[in-house]
Amino acid sequence: MAIERYNPKQAETRWQRAWEEARIYETDNDSPDPKYYVLEMFPYPSGRIHMGHVRNYAMGDVVARYKRARGFNVLHPMGWDAFGMPAENAAIQNKVHPREWTYANIDAMRRQLKSMGLSLDWSREFATCDVEYYKQQQALFLDFLAAGLIYRRNSKVNWDPVDMTVLANEQVIDGRGWRSGALVEQRELTQWFFRITDFAEDLLQSLDELDQWPEKVRLMQKNWIGKSEGLSLRWEITDPATAGGATDIEVYTTRPDTVYGASFLAIAADHPLARELAAKDPGIAAFCDQCRHAGTSLAALETAEKVGMQTPLRVIHPLDPEWTVPVYIANFVLMDYGTGAIFGCPSGDQRDLDFARKYNLPVTPVVMPAGEDAANFVITDEAYVGDGVMINSRDLNGLTPAAAFEKVTELLENRQLGGKPQAARKTNYRLRDWGLSRQRYWGAPIPVIHCDDCGVVPVPVADLPVELPEDVTLDAPGNPLDHHPTWRHVACPKCGKDARRETDTMDTFVDSSWYFARFTAPRHQTPTDPAVASAWLPVDQYIGGIEHAILHLLYSRFFTRAMRKTGHVDLKEPFRGLFTQGMVVHETYRAENGGKGEWVAPADVLIEEQDGKRSARHAQTGASLAIGSIEKMSKSKKNVVDPDDIIDGFGADTARFFMLSDSPPDRDVIWTESGVEGAHRFVQRIWRLIGEAAPELKGVEAATGTAGRALDVSRAAHRTVKAVGEDLEKLAFNKAVARLYELVNSLAAPLSDVAAAKADPALKSACKQAVDHLILLIAPMMPHLAEECWTLIGNDGMVATTLWPVYDPSLVTDDQITLPVQINGKKRGDLTIDRDADQAAVEQAVLALDFVRAATGGNPPRKLIIVPQRIVNVVI
Repeated sequence: MAIERYNPKQAETRWQRAWEEARIYETDNDSPDPKYYVLEMFPYPSGRIHMGHVRNYAMGDVVARYKRARGFNVLHPMGWDAFGMPAENAAIQNKVHPREWTYANIDAMRRQLKSMGLSLDWSREFATCDVEYYKQQQALFLDFLAAGLIYRRNSKVNWDPVDMTVLANEQVIDGRGWRSGALVEQRELTQWFFRITDFAEDLLQSLDELDQWPEKVRLMQKNWIGKSEGLSLRWEITDPATAGGATDIEVYTTRPDTVYGASFLAIAADHPLARELAAKDPGIAAFCDQCRHAGTSLAALETAEKVGMQTPLRVIHPLDPEWTVPVYIANFVLMDYGTGAIFGCPSGDQRDLDFARKYNLPVTPVVMPAGEDAANFVITDEAYVGDGVMINSRDLNGLTPAAAFEKVTELLENRQLGGKPQAARKTNYRLRDWGLSRQRYWGAPIPVIHCDDCGVVPVPVADLPVELPEDVTLDAPGNPLDHHPTWRHVACPKCGKDARRETDTMDTFVDSSWYFARFTAPRHQTPTDPAVASAWLPVDQYIGGIEHAILHLLYSRFFTRAMRKTGHVDLKEPFRGLFTQGMVVHETYRAENGGKGEWVAPADVLIEEQDGKRSARHAQTGASLAIGSIEKMSKSKKNVVDPDDIIDGFGADTARFFMLSDSPPDRDVIWTESGVEGAHRFVQRIWRLIGEAAPELKGVEAATGTAGRALDVSRAAHRTVKAVGEDLEKLAFNKAVARLYELVNSLAAPLSDVAAAKADPALKSACKQAVDHLILLIAPMMPHLAEECWTLIGNDGMVATTLWPVYDPSLVTDDQITLPVQINGKKRGDLTIDRDADQAAVEQAVLALDFVRAATGGNPPRKLIIVPQRIVNVVI
């Protein structure tokens, strides 16, 4: 019997309401069931979710629903990373308060996420801009401060003179502020810092224990921490008077073996010696100022032209008192790394080589590949950075670089310069302490008070929260908290005299560095309920973008250690399993105008195909459009697809299923209209097959088939149960989807016979069981369709509260095997035969194969070698 098409709009709204009324996704911390914590990185409330959100949260929801069906007490919460500059910018542009803009966006995005049917515990929801949340963050700050994990010092910062705020290195583009376009200045400001470097070695070593993290992420973190073993080496200045009395320049190097290839020293523009020289030389001062206005991120330094200015200083080579080299100030040397000074060996470092070529400095090869001829080995346009043997290095010649490293180190460790060892072994880290001060309004206030008599005084815990004032002026340059007429004025908690609040707010990375712990007890009166947090943590499966692989994860790892030190949790790693999903990408379209036409949104594009060639035109104007490359969805190129449009047109299950089916989850998924339509057809096919058979299946007792077609149906269903479970355990969503397609294909004919009343009782019972299994298998991906089908075939309760099906082990083992068949040692074909066939049966089957009979001419072979269940070789 025919059945009406599945109407996702009606079904999805109905089941979302039913789940919410039953409160089945609210997690009980006291449940005796084993705990499983799945968390997607929470979103910034920009106002609209995008398809990347759909993919991210669909993946997390599959894990949550699957683990719940396997009997786990699942924690799957949602919140909002709600502080930050975008809200202040929007407030200025739209003349609306950041709070109003943020919470309106949260309301809109919450509605969108709920329309996806996510099994989230909304009772635990919070936003980081909620007063109650940042009150607890302020309490953490005070605990960290008391434990010596936070300190305050002067620091060089990138200062935007128009926005009047500190910029991260990555926000300085070509020497200008990323938002204002103003020339950035380097300033000394008093800033608050987390002592993350105290944990550098632990953060590094513990990466080896995170075996459920992608290797590429662990490598990125290792590189960011940047541990290196090297030598702190002092180079004597020839004329200390020229250097303001300084006698030497300390250099940190990981390659002391290349010291005979040194042709210059370079110091940072902020090195004390550079400042000393700049005070006497306007040219040097101008060059140093130029360096300070350039970007200081590693990316900026790598791409910028390497420039320098020679100083009047020269230094003596540490292994030859007759050899001196010049000292430059260079734009690629930073005070934040090592000692702010390097020695340049152009033959072994491309950056040094580029610099040496620019300033006509010597280039002496000191390492060559093993087996090369030292007399003819030269460096041209590329430095040699590989291993090999030492050359042009006097008493080091012929040694490996590792042996030369040790020899130079031992020699210089035992030399004195100015009464101190000239060199010392040193372990260095690229990681720097985390500056958390931000000069903005929309962030968590730092809970300290500045008193002229008492100094820096922590706000008493009883006086928390330090709330942001509502009545602020955002259109004036600078920090609105500095401009507020009353907020910053307060009595000192110690002496009672007039004092001032700290007007810096916390970096938004702080907000997201502990939210996973707050979710475990989001209404507790302290930052965590330590016992509850330690029971739930670490997060079993954390899901998010690769763009957060370094700072967010590193800061969260530091925060967990700091929270352990201050008694808030009893663990150090926040995330046991980490999965970084790929992006959602789409074709781009633009008006044909020499590649410079306006971008056109996919919703306004009609795609036509003729003779295998695709073309595009504008849906409204009919104008021809150029089909561009496939790129990450972005507003700038208008290649975005609105999730609301997809959910309204096809339903949430279709959107979820397509996002899970199209490609491996760690790779980019290409959004295509045909792909979405294909997923929707599959939804309708499941509905039609089950719906048409439902009248015959209602009231039928599910049972495993034992023979004939019934056995075939049960075997297909049970094998799929096993395989899909294994796939979901590995987050191989696309493989699980493929197996569901196979199962539906195998059930199509039997279900058609059931619907036509042509099935015997055994087949009907097997089909009823197989359909029950199919519904439970699709439920994590297409939960609304699963509930609708479950009801349709007369089952009680909800799929959302039904346990995962159990497969029969006897049905999932293959009863046949395929053996490769060789003739005279070369494979000629295969033999498929029963797994338990004896040797005589295998021999008979092999000799009956067409290609064997053709090769033997029907005659018995000289020898037939059978390796049981492995291979057969026919010798003729």
